[in-house]
Amino acid sequence: MKRCGFRLQAEGSILMVLAVLAGATSASAQPTVQFVPRFDFQLGAERLGSDGDRRFAWDADLGGELDVIDYGAGRATFAASYEVVMGDQLRRFDPNQGNYIMAGLASVRVAGLELAGMFYHQSRHLSDRPKTAAIDWNMIGARIAHDFTPGRSRWAARADLRRTIQKSFVDYQWELEAEGRGRIELRRRVSVISALRARIVGVDGSRDRGTQTGFLAEGGVRFEGNAGAIELFVAGERRIDPFPVEFGTATWLKAGFRLLSR
Repeated sequence: MKRCGFRLQAEGSILMVLAVLAGATSASAQPTVQFVPRFDFQLGAERLGSDGDRRFAWDADLGGELDVIDYGAGRATFAASYEVVMGDQLRRFDPNQGNYIMAGLASVRVAGLELAGMFYHQSRHLSDRPKTAAIDWNMIGARIAHDFTPGRSRWAARADLRRTIQKSFVDYQWELEAEGRGRIELRRRVSVISALRARIVGVDGSRDRGTQTGFLAEGGVRFEGNAGAIELFVAGERRIDPFPVEFGTATWLKAGFRLLSR
């Protein structure tokens, strides 16, 4: 019965995305259709100041976004990322967890804003340690985003609101995630960068805790190349449930780099 209910919810999510696509196409009198017009890729690594917890020494991630189709009034996007967290318990570089995220979005552009319906999946896994239970969750939701480029600067803001439709092990019911990123050009191909992100997670009470909050504040410098860019940054972060099989928060200071496609 549970599998049947989840199947119906998934089918409903697909129908919602198809409805967004159909509405976006009909809203434009002469849509310009482009296949795979954009691809963004990033690879980054960070050194964590984890207050003596030897499970958290390094954090690395890679991922990207692909616009499968741009239909003029909006676009359909696929995003995926993989994160590995390393400590130094068993060896100097000891990967202890791997986390996967996949998402699909279909959007419409309205008055300078981009409005999207989305399906979101995340699964978490232990490395070199026993784990028998699945840790994952699926969500459906909506995104509002806006990019603007005043003068020599570029800014991007987005907010996601998602509700859980299936979960294993975790107590997440809904999630609100908002992020703003910006960069100001100092000279040709050199910019200062900043980012703020907030995450609020509503829970079902099964783990004897209330609504969870996390944040990230980041600043650094960006160097542009002919084929890509590199960012160097320092940041402070409060992360919700940093270890997959435990519930709580951790606060870190960190420094790292990020390689990006242009």
